[in-house]
Amino acid sequence: MQQTAASRVEDIVQYMQDLGQQARSASAALRRVDSGSKNRALEAIVARLEAARPTLAAANQEDLQRGRENGLSDALLDRLALTPERVDAMIAGVRQVAALADPVGQIDGLSYRPSGIQVGQMRVPLGVVGIIYESRPNVTVEAASLCLKSGNACILRGGSEAASSNAAIAECIRLGLEDAGLPATAVQVVATTDRAAVGELITMPQFVDVIIPRGGKSLIARVADEATVPVIKHLDGICHVYIDAAADIRKAVAIADNAKTQRYSPCNTMETLLVHADIAARVLPELAAIYRDKHVEMRGCPRTREWIGDAVAASEADWSTEYLAPILAIRIVDGFDQAVEHVNTYGSQHTDAIVTENLTLARRFLAEVDSSSVIVNASTRFADGFEYGLGAEIGISTNKLHARGPVGLEGLTTRKYVVFGDGHVRS
Repeated sequence: MQQTAASRVEDIVQYMQDLGQQARSASAALRRVDSGSKNRALEAIVARLEAARPTLAAANQEDLQRGRENGLSDALLDRLALTPERVDAMIAGVRQVAALADPVGQIDGLSYRPSGIQVGQMRVPLGVVGIIYESRPNVTVEAASLCLKSGNACILRGGSEAASSNAAIAECIRLGLEDAGLPATAVQVVATTDRAAVGELITMPQFVDVIIPRGGKSLIARVADEATVPVIKHLDGICHVYIDAAADIRKAVAIADNAKTQRYSPCNTMETLLVHADIAARVLPELAAIYRDKHVEMRGCPRTREWIGDAVAASEADWSTEYLAPILAIRIVDGFDQAVEHVNTYGSQHTDAIVTENLTLARRFLAEVDSSSVIVNASTRFADGFEYGLGAEIGISTNKLHARGPVGLEGLTTRKYVVFGDGHVRS
């Protein structure tokens, strides 16, 4: 038995090493590929996805059935589902990425130095990007398209719950790359669901330049703790909407409704609603009626429960919980400063919004809330690469180094200095 286990580990190590070597070679090849060729590959992938709709649907049904049998929650099943509309959005995302300007090779800040040389900075791919994700099979296409357009090779490791869907999508990507004459190994989807593969992927700095985990808190915490490769990450999406005393009631109700109920499972869904005491009587009863109709469980502070009698008493833990479900924490605050203090204390530096007609307070909120996306008079659900015009995003980063917020093409590049001379030598 021990020998069998050891053989399994050796097989996983060798398999991941092979993927890494192939990705590194593909990365070198992609540095020679121009924007037109990358766009043709993206269009070829779109054509393959369109042709494979029945195959994708059948594979996704296999995953959903297996998920139900394994007791996946409704939130996870929702993330797993690959509906026709989501396939449409997936394809639209690839096309949007193809339409975006290619950042690779752009030279900024070119200027002459006193010595006569010219110095600037050129955008270049990161190299090989490893992406680990759960549930959502559309991430396979999003990650592949963004990595390809930004000139990066990628190794994608999806969750076991989406194994059939990811395999079907991976085949479309492979065929699309071959159709366009690019190396199929530019995008590799890890075929094994063995968790040991993750351990190998995050500890191969000789092959992988950056890791991006997308999934639950336990996955991201594990990657952050164990990786020997740099990590772009966010742990939680504890997002807030603060309704200020100077808010327009119509806007406030629409935003607080949409931020919570448009979809419950995404990381940019509101989890805590903060309401200024001076406007609570005008806004909370109306919102409570909407939430009741949509079967949202409300958990409130003592003052909130005076206005919403059926709200459950909120615990301290509720202020720092990402529900990903129809549950909402509500707190009445005495003013702007208390709201900002609450957000910076309990938030996850993901996305937070203010509803106010007071421009001074709006600007203060933008400056004082320490989050990767800060929003004025709009729903937190807009914190998304597609909505920001980045194309399909590869993830949300709450890091403060390199990339922050939705990570699109520029977030998958770095810069190097370039110098132009004409026989110059240093004296």
